[in-house]
Amino acid sequence: MIPAGPDPFHGIYAATPCPLDGDLAPDEPTLAAHLDRLAGVPGLAGFLLNGHAGENAAMSHSDQKRVMAVAAETVGGRSILVAGVNCENSLDAARHARAMEAAGADALMVFPPNGWALHQDEEGVVGHHRRVLDATGAPVMLFQAAVGAGGLAYPASTLERLARLPRVVAIKEGSWEVAAYEEHRRLVRSAAPGVAVMGSGDEHLFTSCVIGSEGSIVSLAAVIPEPIIGLHEAVGAGRLDAARAFHERIYPLARAVYRLAPGGRATARLKTCLELLGHFPCDRVLPPAIATPRDERPRLEEALDAALASSP
Repeated sequence: MIPAGPDPFHGIYAATPCPLDGDLAPDEPTLAAHLDRLAGVPGLAGFLLNGHAGENAAMSHSDQKRVMAVAAETVGGRSILVAGVNCENSLDAARHARAMEAAGADALMVFPPNGWALHQDEEGVVGHHRRVLDATGAPVMLFQAAVGAGGLAYPASTLERLARLPRVVAIKEGSWEVAAYEEHRRLVRSAAPGVAVMGSGDEHLFTSCVIGSEGSIVSLAAVIPEPIIGLHEAVGAGRLDAARAFHERIYPLARAVYRLAPGGRATARLKTCLELLGHFPCDRVLPPAIATPRDERPRLEEALDAALASSP
């Protein structure tokens, strides 16, 4: 549900993993309970379903539709639901986006096809997004990939054109590098002032918030929402000492999940955290990803303890 008001898409969104059952299909009861619990956290604006943390590149479209339907049935009246659209083919992207909208998505996030890591053409990028826009009526969010993700990250000229497209309302700025974040924020705010720029590098949320951010769309908000929300609100209120204290709680977990090699285990580590907290019965992931090795679990437990310490 998109709330009324001048800035309806601002705020913190949980980019959530999807629990899996023994057949590696979405564990719908666990997913519903997980979303219901998070929707009750004050200050959480909504969810990104079927994003990278939701294993969108590995999950079938039919299972992604079920994830969105469960979300709509469970929290659709309380939260903004954003559906990730990650397809190699632009025609598939348009069809999938239309299906996500029909299943209850309030907005769509268009991810760059993985093939663009090898070659990206500006006209093709803009055309890909236009096909999604033409096939749907929902607001669209952009995704700016990490500077280390090969050719997936959009150059400035492409990003500016995308930000100016009709119905684009926000960008999940995932450059994962603060200088690039500031550059892109300044670019988007100049080219399309109404587009919300979301600082979405979990390891440097404090820096992004201080530079300026309309919110964040981050997977750690699906694990430890309160410190993420607290950090954003503290910076907004000018309470930098409190914001730093929240950052000190968040950073060890962000580092344990994202910084330590191999980085491709982030989704598995997030699921392990949710299992350790008792929210997921297990931390299964879709192949070819592998489960979190046993020797990583103590580090995640220690980082969770720090993150869940008393608020400043």
